[in-house]
Amino acid sequence: CSSLAGIMLLEVFLVLGTLLIYFLFSKKREETLPFKDGWWGKGQKPVTQEDTSVRPFKVETTEEELSDLFRRLDQARFTEPLENSCFHYGTNSVHLRKVVSYWKNQFNWKKQVEVLNKYPQFKTKIQGIDIHFVHVKPPRLPEGQAAKPLLMVHGWPGSFYEFYKIIPLLTDPASHGLGDEHIFEVICPSIPGYGFSEAPHKKDFNSVSAASVFYELMLRLGFNEFYTQGGDWGWLICTNLAQIAPNHVKGLHLNMASVSKLGLTHLLSILLGRYFPGLFGFQDEDVRRMFPFLKKGLYRILSESGYAHIQATKPDTVGCGLNDSPVGLAAYILEKFSSWTDMEFQNLEDGGLERKFSLDDLLTNVMIYWVSGCIVSSMRFYKENLQKGIGTQKHEKLTVQVPTGIASFPNEILHTPQAWAKKKYTNIVSFHFMPRGGHFAAFEEPELLAKDILQFVGKVEKEQLWKKK
Repeated sequence: CSSLAGIMLLEVFLVLGTLLIYFLFSKKREETLPFKDGWWGKGQKPVTQEDTSVRPFKVETTEEELSDLFRRLDQARFTEPLENSCFHYGTNSVHLRKVVSYWKNQFNWKKQVEVLNKYPQFKTKIQGIDIHFVHVKPPRLPEGQAAKPLLMVHGWPGSFYEFYKIIPLLTDPASHGLGDEHIFEVICPSIPGYGFSEAPHKKDFNSVSAASVFYELMLRLGFNEFYTQGGDWGWLICTNLAQIAPNHVKGLHLNMASVSKLGLTHLLSILLGRYFPGLFGFQDEDVRRMFPFLKKGLYRILSESGYAHIQATKPDTVGCGLNDSPVGLAAYILEKFSSWTDMEFQNLEDGGLERKFSLDDLLTNVMIYWVSGCIVSSMRFYKENLQKGIGTQKHEKLTVQVPTGIASFPNEILHTPQAWAKKKYTNIVSFHFMPRGGHFAAFEEPELLAKDILQFVGKVEKEQLWKKK
């Protein structure tokens, strides 16, 4: 009888011990996001090993490509805009005619191809698809100093070209008056389905898939520890990468930080934050950017998110027209470069497009979409990320422990205060309100963004913040 009681007691201790071990370690396990080892190539995954070679790549163009483009530009049909509508109804066709005229008569794609090829580009096959990336090493390094690898990820409707003006500021900061304490080796991949990266051939390629592919890319290039930077989709891909490989990502720098999981405190701060900012950790600048919330939050989401709803539901339908018409494609993309740079630009007939960008730069980005025929696959990324609903994915429920720096630009479509961001990013070491600029930060304000990245990395390195505690 006593031995039976002893066995029962032992079983109770075993159960309690198992539960204790589970609770102690399950939280630890939950903190990382599983690496997504997919196969995105055509048909069945082959049994043979994947070719892991890294091949040089150059952008090329042909006369056939150009004559086809000019024929389509010549045959474009325009609709008269409403009087005094500026950019409030979307791209104003009076201005669009001027853009198309410039495109036909002055824009030199061959010259821009040379600009694109000024940085070394490569392709390598990962998880069944060709991944395109720009890889720029520093022209010089001070004695005994190593370059810090930095992965920079673009979004929609941008491309790797967005980083062309910031790359020299990071790979050769001393020549641009930014000192030589931290020098980077910059890797800018094209998201699969964007630009010159092959589009996935299977469904369900989302931000976690992209993060897994880019993690594999960095390891293949020999980088075991690296920094990441992103805005737009780059924000989410880099966030997911920090969740998958927290011991490999030394620091995460974002110029957009959206929070998809909103709780009661968020709701209360929306209702009362304007009147009791200190109670919710809001600064004066947060209040200025967020309120009145109906106008600067809700109405803005409703007026600016129509494209996202289409792309998250039926991207292929509208994509047919955009992939067939260069003028339609330009109208669709340029509208975003207007309003996302500054919402006030909607009040201008030319959408303020050339106030921050040159037409050459804007059309180069459009041409990357046109010549690669990637608009449909780029739009599908919205469906893959949003079709299951907001707040339902595992990555949305997990925090980010990696040291994080946030550059908060004043004209970003929606402002995320630090008080909200720190619930997701638990280790924010740098949060700065930037003096000017909007959504396409690297493209529009390369120097401001470069300085913020440099000071953030400086903090992480000085205090060795990424080291395992």
